[in-house]
Amino acid sequence: MSDFSADRSAVAVLDVWCELQCPDCRTALDDLTALRARYGDRLDVRLRHFPLEKHRHSFAAAQAAEEAAEQGQGWRYVEAVLRRVEELDRGGEPFLIEVARELGLDAEEFDTALIDGRHILIVDADHAEGKAIGVTGTPTYVIGGERLDGGKSQEGLRERVEEIADRLLAGAGE
Repeated sequence: MSDFSADRSAVAVLDVWCELQCPDCRTALDDLTALRARYGDRLDVRLRHFPLEKHRHSFAAAQAAEEAAEQGQGWRYVEAVLRRVEELDRGGEPFLIEVARELGLDAEEFDTALIDGRHILIVDADHAEGKAIGVTGTPTYVIGGERLDGGKSQEGLRERVEEIADRLLAGAGE
Protein backbone atom coordinates (compact mmCIF):
# COMPACT_ATOMS: atom_id res chain seq x y z
CA MET A 1 0.00 0.00 0.00
CA SER A 2 1.54 3.31 -1.04
CA ASP A 3 1.98 6.14 1.40
CA PHE A 4 -0.17 8.35 -0.85
CA SER A 5 -3.22 6.22 -0.02
CA ALA A 6 -6.06 7.41 2.15
CA ASP A 7 -5.60 7.38 5.89
CA ARG A 8 -8.86 5.82 7.05
CA SER A 9 -8.55 7.34 10.52
CA ALA A 10 -8.22 10.91 9.18
CA VAL A 11 -11.25 13.10 9.58
CA ALA A 12 -10.60 15.40 6.60
CA VAL A 13 -9.01 14.62 3.24
CA LEU A 14 -7.05 17.11 1.15
CA ASP A 15 -6.34 15.94 -2.39
CA VAL A 16 -3.40 17.81 -3.90
CA TRP A 17 -3.31 17.63 -7.69
CA CYS A 18 0.36 18.10 -8.37
CA GLU A 19 2.97 17.86 -11.08
CA LEU A 20 6.60 17.30 -10.12
CA GLN A 21 8.06 19.56 -12.77
CA CYS A 22 5.86 22.50 -11.70
CA PRO A 23 7.49 25.50 -10.00
CA ASP A 24 4.12 26.47 -8.45
CA CYS A 25 3.91 23.03 -6.83
CA ARG A 26 7.37 23.61 -5.37
CA THR A 27 6.10 26.88 -3.88
CA ALA A 28 3.11 25.01 -2.41
CA LEU A 29 5.42 22.70 -0.41
CA ASP A 30 5.66 25.23 2.42
CA ASP A 31 1.87 25.34 2.71
CA LEU A 32 1.61 21.55 2.68
CA THR A 33 4.29 21.27 5.37
CA ALA A 34 2.43 23.81 7.51
CA LEU A 35 -0.89 22.02 7.03
CA ARG A 36 0.60 18.64 7.99
CA ALA A 37 2.20 20.21 11.06
CA ARG A 38 -1.04 21.89 12.14
CA TYR A 39 -3.40 18.95 11.63
CA GLY A 40 -1.21 15.88 11.92
CA ASP A 41 -3.15 12.69 11.26
CA ARG A 42 -6.52 14.49 11.38
CA LEU A 43 -5.88 15.67 7.80
CA ASP A 44 -5.00 13.12 5.14
CA VAL A 45 -2.95 14.95 2.50
CA ARG A 46 -3.10 12.81 -0.65
CA LEU A 47 -0.91 13.38 -3.67
CA ARG A 48 -2.82 13.13 -6.93
CA HIS A 49 -0.93 13.18 -10.21
CA PHE A 50 -1.71 15.70 -12.91
CA PRO A 51 1.22 15.70 -15.34
CA LEU A 52 1.09 18.60 -17.78
CA GLU A 53 2.02 18.16 -21.43
CA LYS A 54 4.20 21.27 -21.36
CA HIS A 55 6.61 19.53 -18.97
CA ARG A 56 8.19 16.63 -20.81
CA HIS A 57 9.41 14.74 -17.72
CA SER A 58 6.28 15.14 -15.61
CA PHE A 59 4.72 11.80 -16.57
CA ALA A 60 7.91 9.89 -15.72
CA ALA A 61 8.23 11.88 -12.48
CA ALA A 62 4.69 10.89 -11.46
CA GLN A 63 5.52 7.24 -12.07
CA ALA A 64 8.76 7.63 -10.08
CA ALA A 65 6.79 9.16 -7.20
CA GLU A 66 4.55 6.10 -7.17
CA GLU A 67 7.60 3.85 -7.08
CA ALA A 68 8.92 5.89 -4.13
CA ALA A 69 5.55 5.44 -2.42
CA GLU A 70 5.80 1.67 -3.02
CA GLN A 71 9.16 1.83 -1.25
CA GLY A 72 7.63 3.79 1.64
CA GLN A 73 9.14 7.19 0.84
CA GLY A 74 6.56 8.84 -1.41
CA TRP A 75 6.31 12.28 0.16
CA ARG A 76 10.02 12.46 0.94
CA TYR A 77 10.78 11.72 -2.71
CA VAL A 78 8.17 14.18 -4.02
CA GLU A 79 9.58 16.96 -1.86
CA ALA A 80 13.15 16.18 -2.95
CA VAL A 81 12.21 16.31 -6.64
CA LEU A 82 10.05 19.42 -6.32
CA ARG A 83 12.82 21.31 -4.57
CA ARG A 84 14.96 20.70 -7.68
CA VAL A 85 12.50 21.18 -10.57
CA GLU A 86 15.14 22.88 -12.73
CA GLU A 87 17.38 19.81 -12.43
CA LEU A 88 14.46 17.57 -13.42
CA ASP A 89 13.90 19.77 -16.46
CA ARG A 90 17.52 19.30 -17.52
CA GLY A 91 18.16 15.74 -16.33
CA GLY A 92 14.94 13.82 -16.98
CA GLU A 93 14.72 10.16 -15.98
CA PRO A 94 18.39 9.83 -14.95
CA PHE A 95 17.80 12.65 -12.46
CA LEU A 96 14.73 10.84 -11.05
CA ILE A 97 16.84 7.73 -10.47
CA GLU A 98 19.65 9.81 -8.96
CA VAL A 99 17.23 11.31 -6.39
CA ALA A 100 16.06 7.81 -5.48
CA ARG A 101 19.65 6.75 -4.94
CA GLU A 102 20.36 9.87 -2.81
CA LEU A 103 17.40 9.00 -0.57
CA GLY A 104 18.60 5.43 -0.11
CA LEU A 105 15.83 3.91 -2.22
CA ASP A 106 16.31 1.00 -4.61
CA ALA A 107 17.41 2.96 -7.69
CA GLU A 108 17.55 -0.14 -9.88
CA GLU A 109 13.88 -0.77 -9.10
CA PHE A 110 13.10 2.83 -10.09
CA ASP A 111 14.82 2.29 -13.41
CA THR A 112 12.87 -0.93 -13.99
CA ALA A 113 9.57 0.71 -12.98
CA LEU A 114 10.11 3.53 -15.46
CA ILE A 115 10.88 1.01 -18.20
CA ASP A 116 8.05 -1.44 -17.51
CA GLY A 117 5.44 1.22 -16.76
CA ARG A 118 4.00 -0.55 -13.72
CA HIS A 119 2.61 2.71 -12.29
CA ILE A 120 1.13 4.15 -15.49
CA LEU A 121 -2.44 3.14 -14.61
CA ILE A 122 -2.33 5.03 -11.29
CA VAL A 123 -1.01 8.17 -12.98
CA ASP A 124 -3.52 7.91 -15.84
CA ALA A 125 -6.42 7.36 -13.42
CA ASP A 126 -5.45 10.39 -11.33
CA HIS A 127 -5.13 12.54 -14.44
CA ALA A 128 -8.49 11.40 -15.79
CA GLU A 129 -10.20 12.02 -12.45
CA GLY A 130 -8.60 15.45 -12.24
CA LYS A 131 -9.89 16.37 -15.69
CA ALA A 132 -13.34 15.08 -14.78
CA ILE A 133 -13.58 17.38 -11.75
CA GLY A 134 -12.23 20.41 -13.60
CA VAL A 135 -8.54 20.45 -12.71
CA THR A 136 -6.72 22.42 -15.41
CA GLY A 137 -3.41 23.26 -13.71
CA THR A 138 -1.27 22.56 -10.70
CA PRO A 139 -1.34 22.77 -7.81
CA THR A 140 -5.08 22.31 -7.36
CA TYR A 141 -6.54 21.38 -3.99
CA VAL A 142 -9.80 19.59 -3.30
CA ILE A 143 -11.13 19.52 0.25
CA GLY A 144 -14.68 19.15 1.46
CA GLY A 145 -15.93 19.05 -2.13
CA GLU A 146 -14.39 22.45 -2.92
CA ARG A 147 -11.76 22.88 -5.65
CA LEU A 148 -9.09 25.54 -5.05
CA ASP A 149 -6.83 26.45 -7.98
CA GLY A 150 -3.29 27.20 -6.87
CA GLY A 151 -1.95 27.37 -10.41
CA LYS A 152 -3.40 30.86 -10.90
CA SER A 153 -2.51 32.20 -7.46
CA GLN A 154 -1.60 30.64 -4.14
CA GLU A 155 -2.45 33.82 -2.25
CA GLY A 156 -4.73 32.94 0.66
CA LEU A 157 -5.03 29.28 -0.35
CA ARG A 158 -3.61 27.80 2.84
CA GLU A 159 -5.97 29.94 4.90
CA ARG A 160 -8.91 28.76 2.78
CA VAL A 161 -7.85 25.10 3.18
CA GLU A 162 -7.59 25.67 6.95
CA GLU A 163 -11.08 27.21 7.08
CA ILE A 164 -12.57 24.20 5.30
CA ALA A 165 -10.52 21.68 7.32
CA ASP A 166 -11.54 23.37 10.60
CA ARG A 167 -15.20 23.21 9.52
CA LEU A 168 -14.91 19.53 8.55
CA LEU A 169 -13.12 18.66 11.79
CA ALA A 170 -15.64 20.59 13.89
CA GLY A 171 -18.46 18.75 12.13
CA ALA A 172 -16.79 15.47 13.04
CA GLY A 173 -16.80 16.32 16.72
CA GLU A 174 -13.24 17.56 17.04
